[in-house]
Amino acid sequence: MQSLGVQTVIYTDISRDGVLTGVNAAATAALAQATTLHVIASGGVATLDDIVRCHALAAQGVVGVITGRAIYDGRINLQEAFAILK
Repeated sequence: MQSLGVQTVIYTDISRDGVLTGVNAAATAALAQATTLHVIASGGVATLDDIVRCHALAAQGVVGVITGRAIYDGRINLQEAFAILK
């Protein structure tokens, strides 16, 4: 993929997607470490702790996190998330 110019990929743990069981930080970090690609975590994000956990993996190549249902359900407040990550 890198030879085609791909720099960033989204890793979605489909067993966790939409079920709010927590992000699979270990698998996301493993993918980032196994390649030189930037990786965005997705699937299972349920709390601000999941966002903080992914942010802590920045040095390993994890560059973002996708939240969906947790925002719609009010479990994650975007203003709080932005404040924590500043």
